[in-house]
Amino acid sequence: MSLFRSIRLSDRFRRWALSTGAAGALVAGMLTLGTQPSQAAGSQPCDLYASGGTACVAAHSTTRALYSGYNGRLYQVRRASDNTTRDIGVLSAGGYANAATQDSFCAGTSCVITVIYDQSGRGNNLTQAPPGGFNGPAAGGYDNLADATAAPVTVAGHKAYGFFVAPGTGYRDNHTSGIATGDQPEGMYAILDGTHYNGGCCFDYGNAETSGLDTGNGHMEAIYFGNNKVWGSGAGNGPWVMADLENGLFSGANPHLNTNDPTVNHRFLTAIVKGEPSHWAIRGGNAQAGGLSTYYNGGRPGVAGYNPMSKEGAIILGIGGDNSNGAAGTFYEGVMTSGYPSDATENAVQANITSVGYSSGVSGLAPGSRISLRATTACCTNDYLRHDDADTNVVISPVSSTSSATDKADATWVVRAGLANSACVSFESVNNTGRYLRHSAFQMHLDASDGSSTFAQDATFCPQAGNSGQGVAFPSVNYPEKYLRHYNFTAYIAGNGGSNAWDSANAWSDDTSWLVATPWA
Repeated sequence: MSLFRSIRLSDRFRRWALSTGAAGALVAGMLTLGTQPSQAAGSQPCDLYASGGTACVAAHSTTRALYSGYNGRLYQVRRASDNTTRDIGVLSAGGYANAATQDSFCAGTSCVITVIYDQSGRGNNLTQAPPGGFNGPAAGGYDNLADATAAPVTVAGHKAYGFFVAPGTGYRDNHTSGIATGDQPEGMYAILDGTHYNGGCCFDYGNAETSGLDTGNGHMEAIYFGNNKVWGSGAGNGPWVMADLENGLFSGANPHLNTNDPTVNHRFLTAIVKGEPSHWAIRGGNAQAGGLSTYYNGGRPGVAGYNPMSKEGAIILGIGGDNSNGAAGTFYEGVMTSGYPSDATENAVQANITSVGYSSGVSGLAPGSRISLRATTACCTNDYLRHDDADTNVVISPVSSTSSATDKADATWVVRAGLANSACVSFESVNNTGRYLRHSAFQMHLDASDGSSTFAQDATFCPQAGNSGQGVAFPSVNYPEKYLRHYNFTAYIAGNGGSNAWDSANAWSDDTSWLVATPWA
């Protein structure tokens, strides 16, 4: 352990001992974690697809059951401390993930997701992707496994975890049952985080080559989400829901630009791709409210090899068909069907999705409101996030009713709609109008906006349930694997492990969890 780290820990212990007696008087944070019952029989997505004559042949989710009668395993985690594994199931038949099992099993260590189980009964489970046309960064050329705690979420008021794909992460099943091959019809949907994406290839979910190699045009049919412009694109700057059909990301019949395919960045996004002989479609919508829109509905792309299709029937998640693994994204649930689903069936599935209430679980962060952010780590529960008047640095320090008016104002923030994404938030100083909390070289500063897109991204955070199980966590919109953290009483954006001192895994979950408190000024 470094001297710097030793000083930090001893200082934390001293301050914890001094502050323990006052901890009960501190203002509580605000998290809405109510509960809702499981869905009625027959109303879950795969029940609805079956009723429409297009049964699910693969059903994957780390958050909930996709059949009303499903009472089995959702996914498996492996912890670093002893390399043992634990299956994570549902709280009840047709219900939601038992996140408490994961939290207990992974307490004091880190966990990765090793399997996402197929709920359809066909055994189409997703596991660590092997090397293909591209090697992954893990041993033997395999792709990385996903951090099991990197995407906390609430669904129907229950805590759950999404599947967080950082570049280099990928899962696959090359030996499937019932998945469409050749020109057979199929459909698929996925619920994604519309604020987590990049231009890398390729954040996909769907049908791919069984060899892990690019075997030609039309050998894939998968949902793609991101803002890659190398092949096709849609309106605006992206991200877009498109189809990865191999050797092209398609937004319509034209292999390049199709302006009917809009930029979409809902915090929770429903993405749909479906295809049948000589015909396919893209649909999408807000997974929290409203219906679906059709972005494309027509003939196959006007390029050789896509009509008829030559689908091979493997399933991928987070990667391209040839194991291209430079993409980023977050997946919550998705299915693949036998047969081409009707719009009416998909509309019923969307109604189910919106009814369960996917949410970051955070309240008290309405744009225009004033807040203070209190640390939750045992050392520092009297400390609040504040700017330092001596420079532009952002720190944590004690604030109380006897503090000066300046100290109270320095620890108070005005919540703004995210400068880079209105679904997220930015924080403006209450006593330095026009100056925002932003990261630069991973350290937090208070700076005036220069109007650039870089500044907007550096100053935007997408709140979610706290990594420690309490409070709120704030991942950066442009570094979604890094969270607002205090370390040695200075604020950073930090990953859970890394080469920088502030990326230390020790106390990371606590240091990145904040309570939204009554404003001091």
